[in-house]
Amino acid sequence: MFKNKKDKFFILLESIAVNLKEGAYYFSDYKLKHPSDLNIFSEEMKIFKIQGDKYIHQTIKELNNSFITPIEREDVLALAMSMNDVLDRLEETAAIFEIYSVAQTDAYMFKVVDAIRSCTDEIVKAVELLSAKKLPDIRAHAIKIKEYEIICEGVLRQSIKHIFTIEKDPIRLIKMKEIYDHFEEIADSCQAVANTLETIIMKNA
Repeated sequence: MFKNKKDKFFILLESIAVNLKEGAYYFSDYKLKHPSDLNIFSEEMKIFKIQGDKYIHQTIKELNNSFITPIEREDVLALAMSMNDVLDRLEETAAIFEIYSVAQTDAYMFKVVDAIRSCTDEIVKAVELLSAKKLPDIRAHAIKIKEYEIICEGVLRQSIKHIFTIEKDPIRLIKMKEIYDHFEEIADSCQAVANTLETIIMKNA
C-alpha cells in the first residue's frame, strides 16, 4: 500500500518546531562557567536562529507558489512565525548575557529555562499532531504551554523581588533586571504559539 505523502507545509512546520526545541535544549544545557564561554553560547544560538530564518523564508516562498494549503495560509505563516519568535527571543537573551558579560546564572533562571524547554517539547508534539490532522488532541498541549508560561511568570516575579532585595550594585541590578525581562519575553512568545494553535483548532476542528 502507498502511504500518503506528508504535506510540504507540515514538514516545514515540524522542521521549525524541532529547530526551536534543539535551540532551547542547547540554551538550557550549556554550562556558563567563565566570561569566555559567553561568545560560544551566543554564536551557537545565532546558528539556530539563522536556520529558523531559513525555514521561515522557505515557508513564505512555498506559500507564494502554492494554490492549496492544508490549513489557511495565514495560519501556516502565523504558526511558523510564532514558533520562530520563541527562538529569536532565546537568541537575543544569549546575546544579552554576552553583551553584559554575565556568566553567572541563578536558581530562578534554571526554573524558567526548564519550563521554557518543556514548552518546546509541547510545541513539537502539537505540530506533530497537526501534521497527523489530530486537531482536537492539540488542545491539551496548548494548555500545558500556557501552564508553563504561568510558572515562568511566577518565578520571574520572585526573581525581580529577590534581586532588588539583595543586589547593592546598581549596574548589576540593571543588567539582571533586563535579563529577567528577556526571559519573560521568551515565555510570552511560547504562550503566543499556544494561542495560535488554539486558533487553528477552532477554525479547522
